[in-house]
Amino acid sequence: QVQLVESGGGSVQAGGSLRLSCAASGSIRSIYPMGWYRQAPGKQRELVAASELGGSIKYSDSVKGRFTISRDNAKNTVDLQMNSLKPEDTAVYYCTLNDLSKNYWGQGTQVTVSS
Repeated sequence: QVQLVESGGGSVQAGGSLRLSCAASGSIRSIYPMGWYRQAPGKQRELVAASELGGSIKYSDSVKGRFTISRDNAKNTVDLQMNSLKPEDTAVYYCTLNDLSKNYWGQGTQVTVSS
């Protein structure tokens, strides 16, 4: 069983920065894809950034150049550095891990960006 715990959300003004962290515990292998999704009120959950199978990195077009995902396989953590935040980045951010048979999700952390 895998557990994911996010931290680092909060409120910030537009143009500011936040760093989200996700710690994974359980049966973890470094090859497992990990990433971040977000869900804004009234909208579907969407991919923000992911460390995919094979190690490639993927970003949504809306965050490219502003957000950076980083992974520490020794600590089983994945972080999301968010810079130049915009009000439209306001959402609950979820950490996810796929163990090649199932997706696991964290409880989510709120990010609120005010204009």
